[in-house]
Amino acid sequence: MIIGVPKEIKSNENRVALTPSGAAALRRAGHTVLVESKAGSGSGFFNGDYEAGGATVLDEAADIFQRADLIMKVKEPQTQEYALLRPGQILFTYLHLAPEPVLTEALLEKKVTAIAYETIRRGNTLPLLTPMSEVAGRMAVQIGVQYLTKPFGGKGILAGG
Repeated sequence: MIIGVPKEIKSNENRVALTPSGAAALRRAGHTVLVESKAGSGSGFFNGDYEAGGATVLDEAADIFQRADLIMKVKEPQTQEYALLRPGQILFTYLHLAPEPVLTEALLEKKVTAIAYETIRRGNTLPLLTPMSEVAGRMAVQIGVQYLTKPFGGKGILAGG
């Protein structure tokens, strides 16, 4: 299978759907891995890291979408990516389709098989959603403390004391 990893284009999204070690594992399993240039840079992974793992780095997202059977992303496709999807393609990402009727229609129209990370189950757990929920819970405290500081309109309360 040809697996493609485009760079995330959603605002403030710095994660990447596949690490270089994940790319190497997929290559060892006989798959072709295509990674868009700088797709991992926001997470501290660089083009050379992916190439060392056997992935091919391409400059354009359009090339990834055109060649890949499976697209791996972190966030749902953005409006400008809808046209890049093609019939029969598999999309593996967080989707959260309930508030996204336009995306839902685009996926149906393109006849894409979309697998949402947040729906993957292992027994009674959601192994791909749980870590993100834990991160969000921890971040909520940090962000809340930030808004207690004077520059953000707070009273300047120190949370640690």
